[in-house]
Amino acid sequence: MLRKLVVVLATAFLLGACASEPPPPPPPPPVQATAPSFNVFFDWDSTKLSVPALNVIEQAVDSFKKTGNARITATGHTDTSGSPEYNMALSVRRANVVKAELVRQGVPAPAITTSGVGEAGLLVPTGDGVREPQNRRVEIMVSGQMVVEAPATTPLGYCRALSASYRRNVSNSNADSVAGAALARCESGHTDEGIPTLERLLTSAKVPLPPHKY
Repeated sequence: MLRKLVVVLATAFLLGACASEPPPPPPPPPVQATAPSFNVFFDWDSTKLSVPALNVIEQAVDSFKKTGNARITATGHTDTSGSPEYNMALSVRRANVVKAELVRQGVPAPAITTSGVGEAGLLVPTGDGVREPQNRRVEIMVSGQMVVEAPATTPLGYCRALSASYRRNVSNSNADSVAGAALARCESGHTDEGIPTLERLLTSAKVPLPPHKY
């Protein structure tokens, strides 16, 4: 009898201890994805794009092409040398030069917004009249949702994915007829003729090919 009483009391004690334990902490909030950004730097009082600058712009274009419903913002900056009025105009010219190169590399012009802020938003805080190389830049922001494509499982599905990627990332009047003819070949069952053409068009435009499994 005494043993049963001890067991009952021990059980009650354990249950009470469990009940008094604080609830587990809530899970941490999800990490918010930030828009990719790229800095294109310029020489003093210049709007000329250097080789490193062109490489950075190419990276921004690659990011844009991997993103659905993307927008690009190009914001021009200057250092603090020169007058505020001159620097404001210079920052706008730099942003427009970067936009022109983005378009040349395949980004649709309507997807790009440009602005110039002159000496505002210094990357490296300085006094007036300082030629700071890090402040002579255009910041490129790419916003949108990353697209994760499911691999195509048939030649026809792959051909359609190639055509959709072409129209989304390349589409221009000079080659649309070629892409359209390739898609028509796919739809008629001649995917062995349509696929190589579309792959060539995308590869020439430096657009990654969609995934496929078949």
